[in-house]
Amino acid sequence: MNIEAQISTLVVDDDGYVLNSISMLLRDYGYLATACNNAAEALAELQKKQFDVVLTDIQMPGMSGIELLEKIHSGNRDIPVILMTGYIEMDAAIEAVKKGAFDFILKPYNPDYLVNSLKRAVNYHRLIEMEKNYKHRLEEEVRKRTMELAEALSMVKSMNMEVVHRLTVVSEYRDTDTGAHIKRIGAYSGRLAEALDMDQDFTEAITLTGSMHDIGKIAIPDNILLKPGPLTREEFAVMKTHTSIGREMLADSPHPRLKMAANIALAHHEKWDGSGYPQGLKGEGIPAEGRITMIADTYDALRSKRPYKLPFSHEEACRIITEGDGRTKPEHFDQKMLKVFIEMAPVFDEVFETYRD
Repeated sequence: MNIEAQISTLVVDDDGYVLNSISMLLRDYGYLATACNNAAEALAELQKKQFDVVLTDIQMPGMSGIELLEKIHSGNRDIPVILMTGYIEMDAAIEAVKKGAFDFILKPYNPDYLVNSLKRAVNYHRLIEMEKNYKHRLEEEVRKRTMELAEALSMVKSMNMEVVHRLTVVSEYRDTDTGAHIKRIGAYSGRLAEALDMDQDFTEAITLTGSMHDIGKIAIPDNILLKPGPLTREEFAVMKTHTSIGREMLADSPHPRLKMAANIALAHHEKWDGSGYPQGLKGEGIPAEGRITMIADTYDALRSKRPYKLPFSHEEACRIITEGDGRTKPEHFDQKMLKVFIEMAPVFDEVFETYRD
């Protein structure tokens, strides 16, 4: 039996054609799909039974998709809600992500991306349920075995990090690729911070938040994000907005690690000589976490295959970073950090091979 057959989805759209086509698509993949043409009907269904994921249009008469999202999460914040939207509604979609939307699909939707997004949402929901069950079991075990508390807390921390990694995959990969790049950026950044003698809290934080550097790419249209070749000047201008959008999505949080993530999202394309974007910051005006992540992201981009280039070897990637190739120049990087990178370059190669795509 296909495991997907056990997954229950709630699809909400006031457009009958879209509602039927999505429901048929999901059923073809073995999902159980319940269709509703308005938010009130969807809320009634949610009262009757449990769903693994909700897929809803953002613009509907009576109650919008964002209002439906808030209603659902007021009762159960763990149900992943995916919004469907047109590009002209992007501001509303970004606001929805801030309010807890798992992902959003641009109309006209790409069937492969829709199904892939749904699978990630289901995996996330299952992980949350696993965490809930684990915490319940942990409470029972702590009463019996207090000596095992340290190990148990370590397991909870690891699980929470995995949740962050899985959520970040949403923004980094809008197609069916893996999240290996995300794990590598966090690992590079943490190892470089350690080599720079950053304190333990900073090192642990950047290992986690470095992976969130490109979260703003969730707002970049597929025709630009997935273009199989170099971008035009106009397209690149749109692509560059992922930095400020990422910062918007993470801004104003009281949590120190999300504050660091916001800094990284905004500053990871700034360059030591002031030639980067979006603010053209220079030298130590760039946050340390941004300077570290910039080296990590540059190295990984050189090592990775792209639609418009083949991957470089470790040796060639290091040569380009330290000597330049016209596009990448040594003066783009904090010189102290660059020196440390040269000394520990084999560690970067080890990380790349460990988390190879």
